[in-house]
Amino acid sequence: MAVVCEIRDLERLARRRVPKMFFDYANSGAWTESTYRANSEDFARIKLRQRVAVDMSDRSLETTLVGQRVSMPVVLAPVGLTGMQYPDGEIAAARAAAAAGVPYTLSTMSICSIETVAAATTTPFWFQLYVMRDRDFVGSLIDRAKAAGCSALVLTLDLQILGQRHNDIRNGLSTPPKFTPKHLWQMATRPGWCLRMLRTRNRTFGNIVGHAKGVDDLSSLSSWTSQQFDPRLSWKDIEWVKQRWGGPLILKGILDVEDARRALDTGADAISVSNHGGRQLDGAPSSISVLPEIVDAVGDRIEIHMDGGVRSGQDVLKALCLGAKGVHIGRAYIYGLAAMGGPGVSLALDIIRKELDITMALCGERRVADLSRTNLYHEGRQD
Repeated sequence: MAVVCEIRDLERLARRRVPKMFFDYANSGAWTESTYRANSEDFARIKLRQRVAVDMSDRSLETTLVGQRVSMPVVLAPVGLTGMQYPDGEIAAARAAAAAGVPYTLSTMSICSIETVAAATTTPFWFQLYVMRDRDFVGSLIDRAKAAGCSALVLTLDLQILGQRHNDIRNGLSTPPKFTPKHLWQMATRPGWCLRMLRTRNRTFGNIVGHAKGVDDLSSLSSWTSQQFDPRLSWKDIEWVKQRWGGPLILKGILDVEDARRALDTGADAISVSNHGGRQLDGAPSSISVLPEIVDAVGDRIEIHMDGGVRSGQDVLKALCLGAKGVHIGRAYIYGLAAMGGPGVSLALDIIRKELDITMALCGERRVADLSRTNLYHEGRQD
C-alpha cells in the first residue's frame, strides 16, 4: 500500500477509489475554476517567519470555537453527498471528528439524515442550514437539529442561486447514480465502492426525502431541490433563523467587508470567510486573500472563521496568523474518507495536526492563541 504522508496522497487514492462523478463533485469548482485554484495558490504565496533558539516545549493547539473547547482550531466543513464518497460517510466523518476532538458539520444536503447521524454518534455535531422557499421545512430542519442535540448552526448565505459547475453537468451527476452507460462504466471500474454501497440503505438526501412536502421519490426530489433555494434571502431571514435556533450561530459565505459589518447586526456568534470552495462565484477573490481586511474591519467584535483551499496544517497556521479563530476543512477530509472511510478522515486530521504543531514550533510559538501576523515573513522587515 502506498505511504500516506500528506493530503495530496489521500487525494490520489480517493481519485482511484470513487466513481468519477462523485470525486469530481467534491474536487471541482464553478465555471473556469479560477477562484477554486486561487484558494490554494494564494496560500502558497504566504511565507512564514522562521525563529530559532526559542523554547518549543509544552506546545498546545487547544482553543475554543463559539464557546466550545476543541483540541485544535479545525472544523470539518459541511460537504453535500458525503455519503456517496463512502457508505454512511457522514457517520464515519462525525465519529472521526469526535475522536480527534474537533467539530463535525453535517450538511443539509447530506446522505445520512440528522437523526441517523445523531443515533450513531455520542458527541454533538454542528448542522449547516440552507434557507429555502419552504419556510416550514426550514423551520423543521432547525427544530430537528435542536432535537438531535446539535451544538452550533452554520447558516450558509452564498447559495441562493446555484453556481454552474461544468463537471457535474458533464458527468450527469445524480444521487443515487442513474443506470446510464456512463454511470455503469464508472461504477464498474470502482468495484470496491459498489460492494460497500450495497451494505447501506442511505443513498439519497436523508434530510429531505420523507420530510419535505411532496418529496417522496427521487424524481420529485430533483425538481424540488432545483426550485427550493431561495433567491430572496435577506438579513431579516437571519434574525428569524437565530431566534428559532437559539444557540450558537455561524454565518458562512462572508467575502466582503460591508457584508461582514452587516453580519454584526444579526447577533451571530461567528462569521466564516468563504467563497463556497470556489463553487459559486467564479472570479471572486480567494478566502485567504480577503481574510485580513475582514479581520481588520470586524475582528475585534465577532469570532472569525474561514474555509477554502486548506490542504495542510501550514495552511491552517497561515489563516490563524491572519486572524482566523477557526479553520474549516472540506476536501482535505473528504479525500481521506473517499480513500479509506473513517480511518482516512482520522489520518487526514492527524496529518493536519502534526503539520500545524511542527510549523508552529518552527515559527517560535507554543500556543495557537499566540499566532499573529508577526509570524509571517515580509520582505524588508526591520525589527
